[in-house]
Amino acid sequence: MVFKKLLGALGVGGPTLDTVLEGGPVLPGGTLHGQVHLVGGKADYDIEQITLELVARVEAEHDGGESEGTVSFERFAVGGGFRLAEGERRSIPFEVAVPWETPVTEVHGQPLGVVLGVRSELAVSGSKDKGDLDPLTVRPLPVQQAVLEAFGRLGFDFKSADLEYGHIGGTGQQLPFYQEVELTPAPQYAHAMREVEVTFLANPGGMEVVLEADKRGGLFSAGHDAVNRFTVSHEGVEGRDWDAEVEGWVRQLVAGQGVYTSPAPYGHEYGEQHHPEGGQRSGPGMGTVVAAGAAGLAVGVVGGLVAAEVIDEVGDAFEDDDEG
Repeated sequence: MVFKKLLGALGVGGPTLDTVLEGGPVLPGGTLHGQVHLVGGKADYDIEQITLELVARVEAEHDGGESEGTVSFERFAVGGGFRLAEGERRSIPFEVAVPWETPVTEVHGQPLGVVLGVRSELAVSGSKDKGDLDPLTVRPLPVQQAVLEAFGRLGFDFKSADLEYGHIGGTGQQLPFYQEVELTPAPQYAHAMREVEVTFLANPGGMEVVLEADKRGGLFSAGHDAVNRFTVSHEGVEGRDWDAEVEGWVRQLVAGQGVYTSPAPYGHEYGEQHHPEGGQRSGPGMGTVVAAGAAGLAVGVVGGLVAAEVIDEVGDAFEDDDEG
C-alpha cells in the first residue's frame, strides 16, 4: 500500500511524499503501523508538520434525498519540525491508534464495499498539500465476528453494508457516522421482517449492538421499524452461546419489544433501549458481517457491484472529494 504525491502547492521540484502502511488489516481500536518516506526537492524545505488523516465515504439522508461525501474521522501528527535538505531522503515510522468505532471493511477476507482511506498532509513553509489516498482495510473484532456468524448460522444472509452520516441517540457513539450491515431475514422470520440492520459501536470496555428490523405490515397495520440495543463485553467471547443470544434478540424485535421509529434526517435518533427485565444486556461477544463457510452469510455482491471491484476503485471513489 503505497501512494506518491508531488506537492502541487510547492510546484515542480518540490519534495515528494510516499506513505507505506504495514502489517495488513487492522482491528477497530488497534494500531496502524507504517512509514512516511520523504525525498527532498531541488531546494531546502522546512517541514513544519506531517499529518495522517483517516477518511470514509459516507451517505447522508436529507430532504432532497440522499448524497455521498467524504468525512474525516481522525487526524494524527506523526512528524515535523525539521529541515529537509535538497535531495535528502528521510523515513519517519509511525504507530497510531485506530478509533474503536472504525467501520469494518472485510470479513474473512471478503470486502464489504465500505470505503476507508488514509491520506497524508505535509505542511511545508506555510503551504499545505494532501497526498493521494491509501486504502485502509479493517477486519472485525472477535465479538463482532461472533455476532455476525451467529446470524449466519441462524439463516440470515448478507445483503450490503454502508456508512450513514448521523448519530444514533441513546448510545455512546463518538464518530459522526455509523456502519449498517444489512441482512436478509432467515426463512422463519421472513413473514415478519424485510431485513435487519446491524450496527456495532465498540469501545474499550465492550460494544453496543443496535438492531433495526424493517417489519412487515399486517392486514390492518402498516409496516414500521423496530429498534433495540444490547451491550456485550470483549471478554469471554468463545464461551458464550451466541446462537441463542442473537436468536433472543431477533425474537424481541419480532415481538415488538423495541422502540418504533422512522429514520431522522442525517441519521437516526433512537431513544435508549433496555432489556425487558430492566437494565441492559451484558456479556462477551464480538461481531462481523460475513460468516463464511459454516456460518453461511454470503458475501460477494454489494449494492449491485462485485465487492472486490468496489475496493479496487477506492481512488475513484474519493478523487472528487479532496476538499469535501
